Amino acid sequence: MVFNSLEFLIFYPIVLLLYRILPLKIRWIMLLIVSYYFYISWQADLIYLILFTTVVSYVCARKIETSVTKKAKKVYLVIALVASLSVLFFFKYFNFLSENVTNLINVFGFGVTELTLNLILPVGISFYTFQTLSYVIDVYRGSIKAEKHFGYYALYVSYFPQLVAGPIERPENLLPQLKRKNPFTAYDTAVGLKMMAVGFFKKVAVADQISKYVDAVYNNLDKTTPGLINGFTITLATVLFAVQIYCDFSGYTDIAIGCARIMGIKLMQNFDNPYTATSIKDFWRRWHISLTSWFTDYVYIPLGGSRCSKIKHYRNIILVFFISGVWHGAAWTFILWGTMHGVYQIVGNLTAKYRVKFWDRLGVSQQNPILVFVKRAGTFILVCIAWMAFRANSLRDLGFLYKQLFTGWSGVSIAESMKALDLSVLVLITVAFSIFVINQLDKQINLRISELHLDMGLSVSRANAYLTVCWTICVAWLILLASNAASSFIYFQF
Repeated sequence: MVFNSLEFLIFYPIVLLLYRILPLKIRWIMLLIVSYYFYISWQADLIYLILFTTVVSYVCARKIETSVTKKAKKVYLVIALVASLSVLFFFKYFNFLSENVTNLINVFGFGVTELTLNLILPVGISFYTFQTLSYVIDVYRGSIKAEKHFGYYALYVSYFPQLVAGPIERPENLLPQLKRKNPFTAYDTAVGLKMMAVGFFKKVAVADQISKYVDAVYNNLDKTTPGLINGFTITLATVLFAVQIYCDFSGYTDIAIGCARIMGIKLMQNFDNPYTATSIKDFWRRWHISLTSWFTDYVYIPLGGSRCSKIKHYRNIILVFFISGVWHGAAWTFILWGTMHGVYQIVGNLTAKYRVKFWDRLGVSQQNPILVFVKRAGTFILVCIAWMAFRANSLRDLGFLYKQLFTGWSGVSIAESMKALDLSVLVLITVAFSIFVINQLDKQINLRISELHLDMGLSVSRANAYLTVCWTICVAWLILLASNAASSFIYFQF
């Protein structure tokens, strides 16, 4: 089931009621059952995959901890890695690899028939696979103890709020919380409900509403409708996609964190206003934080990180972002998207000191508001150029999009383009206003009124009125859009 569905609005209050009335010693059983039910409601026939990954990683971690020799520990680590990654590879990348290997062989005239299988991508497989891998690796490193209670470990892997799209939780954060009583508090409940409301607002009132304008361009490149595909519409659709994917993915995260928070469980932050980043490196400190930290701890640092020669450092950056692209999807467009961000970071590192010297000579401080704005705008443009690769349906489509972006401006009529997209000025104003409301609610989600008036320089009464207006707008739009059919979240496909 999806969060933005009637089924979930019935399911979640029942879970909360059971969570509150059941004693701690059997609460985990209820949570495990409802978590598996939550997953089964998506793909009942693929439940064995998450069970297999859970059992293998649990057994291997226990064996790693009890093994005496380092060689034996490494053997069990390799078994866990191979088992989990093999399942991920088979379901997510087999057809992609088969297609590309076949095409490569046929280039030499062998005439090999492509082997593809009718595979369904299991929901959330990339997320729960990485979560189990971090657990086994941490046990191997000795940074955590292996969990002896299989039930709690299975719950850690399958905990329903963050099961299908993260955040990718670390065992040292989530496992202890699943074992604690975690009493209900008014503050946790208020914060959780607010986060869920913001998440629903992002998804339903913004992401779902602008998706049709993005799709109108990216899914119709072969159409000859006057004004539909040109530099202006591609630019507009790409900026809207940047908003869509942020609201869609961070909206899911907000709902997931809010659901857990009401239970007294604190999941890690996954977004921190990424479009205010002043560099690509800063962007990745703010976007999909749980994935960024995962790659940093388990790929980048083991490769040597930045504590090596410059060539190896840049190799590590490219490799990490290449893998990140592969993780996101079995398509060259995703791989290109990840590699582009790697190149961005390398160029940023190579030019950093020269850019600082340039602005110093002009007497402009790095904290100058105008310079900060320029950095943010430049970063956003680079991110959007890369988002085009992420959203494009194929490399061929992407090539056409880039060509039109830079050359398709002659004779462009903005009025005709807006009409071709069935997009009005009122819609753009509504989207802009929605983004403003989201930004304010994102900033103030964890602040009490007393803290808010200090942060914004408002009196307590005005701060209260300000937030009341924001929340009223949020809830009102959700009610107006409640009749829409539930749509899945973008990151469910990863």
